[in-house]
Amino acid sequence: MKKQIYQDIFRTPDYFWFDPDSLEFQGFQLMGGQYQAIEPNEQGWLWSQQLRLYLGIEHNQLRFFTPQGKLVLTPEETAERLAQKLQEIGIDPDDV
Repeated sequence: MKKQIYQDIFRTPDYFWFDPDSLEFQGFQLMGGQYQAIEPNEQGWLWSQQLRLYLGIEHNQLRFFTPQGKLVLTPEETAERLAQKLQEIGIDPDDV
């Protein structure tokens, strides 16, 4: 099993899995050489000590959230927002 390899050989501090079909989502933190299940917060998100971010499901996708609960944008979403802001101030993003 992959989880056992990550625990015993790689010693990966945080281990998560997500199935986009069933939306099964679990996370584990290495404690005392053994993975312990990470308890979800009230939104159902799991805290990654390594990343210092929450992982959670939003619109059937696994996403990152800040400690304050703000969604971390993907590079594509960031580019889209920048293009919108440029258009708002009258600049054609294709000319930049």
